[in-house]
Amino acid sequence: MKLKEVDRTAMQAWSPAEQHPIYLATGTSAQQLDATFSTSASLEIFELDLADPSLDMKSCATFSSSHRYHKLIWGPHSMTAGERVSGVLIAGGENGNVILYDPAKIIAGDTEVIIAQKDKHTGPVRALDVNMFQTNLVASGANESEIYIWDLNNFATPMTPGVKTQPLEDISCIAWNRQVQHILASASPSGRATVWDLRKNEPIIKVSDHNNRMHCSGLAWHPDVATQMVLASEDDRLPVIQMWDLRFASSPLRVLESHTRGILAIAWSMADSELLLSCGKDAKILCSNPNTGEVLYELPTNTQWCFDIQWCPRNPAVLSAASFDGRISVYSIMGGSTDGLRQKQVDQVLRSTQILPPLFLFLSKLSSSVVLPLKKPPKWIRRPVGASFSFGGKLVTFENAKPQQQPGIDQQQQRHYVYVSQVVTEKEFLVRSNQLQEAVQSEGFISYCQKKIDMAQADFEKNVWAFLKVNFEEDSRAKYLELLGYRKDDLRNKVNVPGSCACVKCFAADGCICQVQLIVKDNKQETEDLGSAKKTFNISVSGDVDGLITQALLTGNFESAVDLCLHDNRMADAIILAIAGGQELLSRTQEKYFVKMQSKITRLITAVVTKNWKEIVQSCDLQNWREALAAVLTYARPDEFAALCDLLGNRLESEGDSLLQTQACLCYICAGNVEKLVACWTKAQDGNSPLSLQDLIEKVVILRKAVQLTQAVDPNAVGALLAEKMSQYANLLAAQGSIAAALTFLPASTNQPNIVLLRDRLCRAQGELPVRQEAVKAPYDRQPMPKGRAGPVAGQMQGPQAPVQQYYQQVIGFWQLLQDIVLGFWRPQNGWNDPPALNRAAKKKKVPDNFMPPVPITSPIMTPLADPQSQMQQAPAPPAGAPSFQAPQLPAGQPALQGPYPPAPQPLGPCIVPPAVSKPSTEGAPGAPIGNAIQHVQALPTEKITKKPIPEEHLILKTTFEALIQRCLLSASDPQTKRKLDDANKRLECLYDKLREQTLSPTIISGLHNIVKSIETRNYMEGLNIHTHIVSTSNFSETSAFMPVLKVVLTQANKLGV
Repeated sequence: MKLKEVDRTAMQAWSPAEQHPIYLATGTSAQQLDATFSTSASLEIFELDLADPSLDMKSCATFSSSHRYHKLIWGPHSMTAGERVSGVLIAGGENGNVILYDPAKIIAGDTEVIIAQKDKHTGPVRALDVNMFQTNLVASGANESEIYIWDLNNFATPMTPGVKTQPLEDISCIAWNRQVQHILASASPSGRATVWDLRKNEPIIKVSDHNNRMHCSGLAWHPDVATQMVLASEDDRLPVIQMWDLRFASSPLRVLESHTRGILAIAWSMADSELLLSCGKDAKILCSNPNTGEVLYELPTNTQWCFDIQWCPRNPAVLSAASFDGRISVYSIMGGSTDGLRQKQVDQVLRSTQILPPLFLFLSKLSSSVVLPLKKPPKWIRRPVGASFSFGGKLVTFENAKPQQQPGIDQQQQRHYVYVSQVVTEKEFLVRSNQLQEAVQSEGFISYCQKKIDMAQADFEKNVWAFLKVNFEEDSRAKYLELLGYRKDDLRNKVNVPGSCACVKCFAADGCICQVQLIVKDNKQETEDLGSAKKTFNISVSGDVDGLITQALLTGNFESAVDLCLHDNRMADAIILAIAGGQELLSRTQEKYFVKMQSKITRLITAVVTKNWKEIVQSCDLQNWREALAAVLTYARPDEFAALCDLLGNRLESEGDSLLQTQACLCYICAGNVEKLVACWTKAQDGNSPLSLQDLIEKVVILRKAVQLTQAVDPNAVGALLAEKMSQYANLLAAQGSIAAALTFLPASTNQPNIVLLRDRLCRAQGELPVRQEAVKAPYDRQPMPKGRAGPVAGQMQGPQAPVQQYYQQVIGFWQLLQDIVLGFWRPQNGWNDPPALNRAAKKKKVPDNFMPPVPITSPIMTPLADPQSQMQQAPAPPAGAPSFQAPQLPAGQPALQGPYPPAPQPLGPCIVPPAVSKPSTEGAPGAPIGNAIQHVQALPTEKITKKPIPEEHLILKTTFEALIQRCLLSASDPQTKRKLDDANKRLECLYDKLREQTLSPTIISGLHNIVKSIETRNYMEGLNIHTHIVSTSNFSETSAFMPVLKVVLTQANKLGV
């Protein structure tokens, strides 16, 4: 696209690559006149400012010159880093003079800007070039085969590369080799090119075209290959660019024939050897790949010829072209928007004329246009090396090593390799994950937990795994008590043998709480005491407490007796009497006892007696959480056990003490609450590292397996927090390359978008298609009846006899055939190979004036259903001359179909229409007379039509074709392609029906199996060739129903690359 332009008829030269900012020098061109016929000349310098959106270039300086120029170059000789402008401008004049200008003085406005000048040449100097290795050496060429080598450090005496070539002729082009500093090439309009070796001072090879029509207008050396060069022809009879290799210079290596008329100038990009600019008399500026001859870019230019074209040395994407219409244009090959150029043109039109508002808006809209860049990326924006991580821990790397250029081998044919490596950064994480998977698969949970106990270093970690292990053992509650420190055998040993004293500890954190002196006598002594106690006793009825208790007992008033005992603080007597008084009295007595007696263990005794363990869990000191959990393990019923453990865990988790918060995990393990265990562990532990997440997942997986064994829970039920952790874990596994393991750990019963997306990526990484949420309906499944359609009526016949059913099916088949014929003419086509019957246009026949349409079928479909007596009546004949097709009157709210054909009724499906009656309707059928009323059809459900199974040896045809269509549907993006594939999926049922009936010939079946093999190998072109062979060698009527559809599927699969 065009970036800038300068209205000058001039030669041009870019500032060297080291120069910044970028300047463009212009000198008035010789042998050219503008519209004013001015003979004055000037040398100007413009600055290229790409930040300015306008097309105008800023003029930095102008120097009036007495010379016009045939060639202008800007050399980097004597450039210094500190100066803003440096180098030297070298101009070839029309009188054989070579002039050196100082660009810094020109911009500064000095009058003495000429460094030196010599008129050594005969005739105009048309060729100039600077040696890129020794920038003080400049080669020039003029008439009579004159070539001089100038040393800018000693400009007075030039050198010659050797003896003048014979016959004497003009030198039109000259160029230094880009790889070897002492090699120089020159060319003349006759088409001969000479290569000089300055060390030998003689020409070493001459290159010429044998047809003698090669009028050389341009010469350029290959930027990378020392022995290759290109020559351009100005002759309209041979508008070519020849690429020569001096190692076999008998004929051109390659010929580019992109121009239609003679070529005026060429320029080879130093930044990318695959970009060669050329401009010619066909008013085209082309950017071609000289290695292949392909045109990569055509610049949008006007109809004027360009006589000079150059690349910008500093910005490789910018070039300039000087044309005969007096304009120098600056372009970019990277594309972009032409808004600036269009807007400038619009502004010029608006300033010159009075434009009406509508036209003004039209012109404003023209100012938006986009120019596409090159067909391939240029070398300077290609990455020499690159690396990128992809899903699944894959590292993709490439390296564009500079190849050794060999003659006759295109650079496009050289292979480039992309390496895909698996990167594993968490080896310990993977080892532990594999161990967990092995334990789950082998169900060796006890040994796995024991291994974790042995490997654990912290006591809390050992306790957690010990609690998890208990879940898989028998009598888990007793094992939990032992883990909490309460063993029945130890308690029995602490109560010593008879006659001794033992200290019964309450197993609290602060050690021994109380000691009870137990005096145990032997059985013999107790028997003697009881025997001696059997003596007579006195029943006192005095007025004291004992007397009152005696009176209450004698009268059977246990309640008063208990009250008296409680009042006298005789608790044991009160309890004993309450037992005799019944359960209600005992309960009241226990309550009064607990109120009066306040000891350290009263609350515990209260809970044991009343079985109110929730009170203990809610009210106990959290420092005694072990005792509370032990009591729950001992006494709680199975239906309340998990809730009580959760309650205790919640109290511990809400406490400020971090140690108690971690102990809540043990309560959640006892309760089997996976979700709360995840939440508690996440708070207590650092979950950022992979190994920390591995610790959590190990415990969660083992606990879930234990819960599944002991409780009736859904194994796929996953909470939101657990799903998030499992998703993180699956991501980590996938990042280490364990795709299959990640898929097994990913929750399957959640619809969170990030998990669904991760599951889809994991399935695709394994080469599998993700399971779709909804199954694809078979094309022959009957759809439910739409709302408003008549349904079965109570009391009507549900299953007609076989002859009647056969008759109904024949009528319905005729009705559907008529509908397909009518709809086939106006149904919009998808643009692909439909069966021929649907593509043919209806032939209109002339209807005679006395034509009488046949009596339509009115029974049982069109019989009025409201009147049973009218079932046997035939419809009246239509009036003479009535047309066969009339636009029917539709019911209210029903849309009318637009077109020359009437709307057809909806398909009736397999429903059997009994000879019943209903109310008449105004809906008509094709071919029915106007006067007849067409009735709604009552559709009754019948048994579903069962199809034969496809033979097992041919079932692979159906599965392969359906799987290919599903892959195409997943890859297709536009709705039209998806509609084609959906239609193809339905229409392939015809093929499956023929397979069920086994009506296809062995040749066709063999060909279909060969197509399946080509689909399995993703070679769809081979499948299309087999398809063509089948169609050309088989009966058309046998394959016309499904082969066109199959061709569409193969074509779309090849296009989508599935």
